[in-house]
Amino acid sequence: MSKFFYGIEDLFVNVLFAPYDFFRFMESWWAANSINWVFFIVGFIAMLYWMQQLKIFDSRGEEDKSISSHSYL
Repeated sequence: MSKFFYGIEDLFVNVLFAPYDFFRFMESWWAANSINWVFFIVGFIAMLYWMQQLKIFDSRGEEDKSISSHSYL
C-alpha cells in the first residue's frame, strides 16, 4: 500500500508541479506569481459571469423565493 502513496507523491512532485520549479527560481516576484495571477483573473471572470446569470434569472422571475423551513420548526 505504501507504493501506492509513493506513486501519488511522485506524480504530484515530479510531474504535475514540475512547471512551478521553473517559476520558483526566477528573480522577479511578478513573473514567479504569474500563474497565480492567471488563476485569479480566470476566477474573477467566472464570478462576474455567474453574477450576470443570477441577475438574468432574477429579472425573469424564475428564481424560487418561497420561504420554507424544516417542518419541525
